[in-house]
Amino acid sequence: MVRVENLESESSGRAIANQFEIFDRGKAVNFQSYQSIIVKISKGKTYLDKNKWNYSNTTSRYRNQFLRETTKETKAKIKSGEYKLVDLNK
Repeated sequence: MVRVENLESESSGRAIANQFEIFDRGKAVNFQSYQSIIVKISKGKTYLDKNKWNYSNTTSRYRNQFLRETTKETKAKIKSGEYKLVDLNK
């Protein structure tokens, strides 16, 4: 079963419009901003959409919240190969 939940604000605990966590039967968890998948975590590996991962300030803010890290840390993980850039929105 796939479950979709709004990302919640860290400060207020309220649902954030257009920002979603998608849980896929325990196999993967995705972060979706508006209509685009930004991050997919599956089998211990993290994938970022190569075209949208750093699309806007809003996307970056909530991606950072989802990953629990800064953009600088995300860039370092991309550079090291820990995170893979792929097309998650084919």
